[in-house]
Formats: sequence, structure tokens, C-alpha cells
Amino acid sequence: MTRTRRGFLPSLTIKERPRAKRDSMARRKLVYEGKAKILYEGTEPGTLVQYFKDDATAFNAQKKGTINGVLNNRLSEFFMNGLQSIGIPTHFIKRLNMREQLIRQVEIVPLEVIVRNYAAGTMAKRLGMDEGTALPRPIVEFSYKDDSLGDPLVPEEYIIAFGWASQQDLDDIIALALRVNDFMSGIMYGVGIKLVDFKIEIGRVYEGEFMRLIVADEISPDSCRLWDIETGKKLDKDVFREDLGSLSDAYTEVAKRLGVMPSNSAPMPKPTLIN
Repeated sequence: MTRTRRGFLPSLTIKERPRAKRDSMARRKLVYEGKAKILYEGTEPGTLVQYFKDDATAFNAQKKGTINGVLNNRLSEFFMNGLQSIGIPTHFIKRLNMREQLIRQVEIVPLEVIVRNYAAGTMAKRLGMDEGTALPRPIVEFSYKDDSLGDPLVPEEYIIAFGWASQQDLDDIIALALRVNDFMSGIMYGVGIKLVDFKIEIGRVYEGEFMRLIVADEISPDSCRLWDIETGKKLDKDVFREDLGSLSDAYTEVAKRLGVMPSNSAPMPKPTLIN
């Protein structure tokens, strides 16, 4: 599909050092700040630096707390590298340090792409289903990215009519989401975790006059529902939403099972900067 090339701006990346953290951030041009991440201009044209914050939010930022951004950075790196290893394109280039990744700059499609394997969360409430009910097949849903509206679910007809994506885009996005689901489900099952559902964002990248769709944003327990297969224990942000315990402990458990952290390591505390 032919599109117009988009311009990108170069900048410099400063390695994070605790004493100079605020100064280094100030010297970089802020591109966007969201609830959990900050984007700065990258080292080369067409790149950005994605910084993971320690902020945890739920219910469209109505509930706020803290999380370990360092751990989300490492987990997202793990999943993005895994996807790329089986030919699924992502925006991830490399991890720069404990909190930052170098990523490709993309044009974000204004949709959250939700893949559900089991009934949970809003789907269970909407349809009066018991949480954990296995669905007959993976179901892909779309919500319009707008916090002020509560990220409402939207049908494909809306998406096409309002020009958020074309029919071909939607076909490609669904195919991409289901491939991600196959990979993630297998990885999680292998470490005793059920992938209940997850959401991803999709970005457009322009190469010459051509456009392609790639996985963007992040993949972490922030964006997935993860339940222990044997016990049903929740290992995702529902721990924070439902006040079920320590979010850091839950994410650390996921990281240990996946081999991202050593199995004998303690849960990662929120880091403290020394002035």
C-alpha cells in the first residue's frame, strides 16, 4: 500500500546515570509522555528512546500507584525479541540501559488491539460470563484510544468509516495479532502461565513510498492477563486493580519463570536515586 513518506528528527541519547538523571532528560527533546512511558527523540532519524516510568495506573488513570519500570523494560525486551525471532516485525531495536529502549518511530494506529482466549475483565461483565471461561476461539476486539472516553470498544465498520484504518489494514492487524497470540500463548504455557488476554498497539512505518504494519508500544504484564495454570493466581496488573497483593512480586514471578531474572533473585524494589 502506497503512502506518503513521513519525516523524522534526529537527536542524542544520554545514558542514564542516577546523579545526572534529571539533567540528561532535560537535554533531550520530549516527544510524548504517557501514563507509563516517556518518548524522547532518538539517536538517528526515524528512532525514539522509550523510557519506562515507575507509575502504575488502572481504570484510565483513576487509580494510581507504583510499579517497577526497570522490570517492564526487561520483559518487553524479552517479548519483542521473541516476536522478531519468528518473523513478526516490531518497533524494538535494542535495550539501551535499565530503563530505556531504542525503538523505531512509527505512526500509531489509534486503536488498542485486544486478543482474548478466556472470558475476563470487561468481556465477562458485558456478557455475564464467568471469569476464566474458555472461548471457542481467540477473539480480536478493537477499542478507540482515547482516555477521556474510556477507550470505548468500536466495531470494524466504525474504524473504516472514520479512516482510522482501511479494510486491508484491519485484515493485516488481525493476522498479526493472532500470530502474536500463538507465540505468547506457547511461551506462557511452557512456564505454567495461562495467557487469558492481552492488548497491543500497531504502528505504521514508511519505507520509501510503501507502508507496513508492525507491533509497537510494549508487551508486559501491564498489557496482559496472566494466570497461574495450576492455582489461578493472577500475575498481572489485576493484582493492582483488585488489591490482591504486591505488583512487584507478581511481575518478578513472571520474569523468573521466563528466565528474564534468576530464579533465586529477590523481587525488584522501586529504585531510589541518590542525590
